Amino acid sequence: MSKFACRMAMAMLAALPATPAAADIKIAVIEGLSGPFARSGETLLAHVAGEAELMNKNGGLNGEKIELIPFDSKHSPQEALVQLKAATDQGVRYVMQGASSGVSFALSDAITKWNARNPDKTVLFLNYTSVDPSLTNENCSFWHFRFEAHADMKLEAITNVLMTTKDAKKVYLIGQDNPAGQRVSKVTKKMLSMKRPDIQIVGDDIHAPGKVKDFAPYVSKIIASGADSVVTANFGNDLALLLKAAKDADMKARVYTFYAGSSGGPASIDFAPAGQVIHIADWHRNITADDAPLNAWIDGFNQKNRPNEFMYIRIKNMMGMLNKAMTMAKSQDPKAVALALEDMHYQGPTGDVWMRRDDHQIHMTQYVSQFVEQDGDAVKYDSEGTGKGWKTIDTIRAADSQLPTTCAMERP
Repeated sequence: MSKFACRMAMAMLAALPATPAAADIKIAVIEGLSGPFARSGETLLAHVAGEAELMNKNGGLNGEKIELIPFDSKHSPQEALVQLKAATDQGVRYVMQGASSGVSFALSDAITKWNARNPDKTVLFLNYTSVDPSLTNENCSFWHFRFEAHADMKLEAITNVLMTTKDAKKVYLIGQDNPAGQRVSKVTKKMLSMKRPDIQIVGDDIHAPGKVKDFAPYVSKIIASGADSVVTANFGNDLALLLKAAKDADMKARVYTFYAGSSGGPASIDFAPAGQVIHIADWHRNITADDAPLNAWIDGFNQKNRPNEFMYIRIKNMMGMLNKAMTMAKSQDPKAVALALEDMHYQGPTGDVWMRRDDHQIHMTQYVSQFVEQDGDAVKYDSEGTGKGWKTIDTIRAADSQLPTTCAMERP
């Protein structure tokens, strides 16, 4: 693990009683805490740990304390399965993960099979980041819940913006060679052909995740293509290095992203002219700038976890919904909790959040934002000390981003 992840794991373990009470709720966080995407995993772990600490101070989940156990997947589906085995050996009944759709596929499949073999030791999988749509479509599982908008929902918003951007004529696609990256390429083409058939797709590059050390050749191709817009679902180091190469080459094209607001993203795009980088997400800090209690909590989180900042409001929603489900079910049993989560409405910091029963896909408001100079009014808070922050340019309500599902769920 990285030094940050090791310190966090040691701090969490030190905070636990020497012999945990039998009623403690064990939650495994299986993330890549080492390797090229370690910072993404560390940030996600810090968010879950922050929520667990806050809940434990307030009595825990439905009155029971949380025992949070981190596992390093090394961002590998195979290693994630090894860590899942270690978690179930320790009696874990709840697994959280998100920073890789490939890992999510492996975990969802393995947990579903484990539950079929062990009906008295079932495990519930809570996914807070993986965006491949098939996880709540053809590969859906009763034991998997997604608390993040999937890629098609995000692309619905991005292509709507492109549709109304008159000077958008040429779009370049670049993404990681994984299920999510391949899906973004396919669906962006399909949506734009329907909404703006005049827009040309002038490039479509797929690269190995975490292997590219210099994106300059890709950026050269983007510039040579004449693209005025770039769409990417890259995250972590792959996004940071792509944006760095764009800076070095003085690329002018607008960049539409899923994860520019993620840890390290804002610092990587500090160079960008106002409005060049566009981000789709369920939250940024300027949306809730007037929520004093939330912002006080965020300040404390940021102080504790620098250089990583609070950004995943969905993890706060997820933990709140888990608590509500256990309270409704009057049980820690994963099946009872899953049934309580279905069709749940929850009032989060940005309003109503709804977990659709048919496919276990969350629906909530999404925001399309530009990275611009901090001005103390519309952009009260900057990101990562850059002096720039996110400004909403479009709001997509939950009802406007709902897409049909092909999920044919097998229910226990």
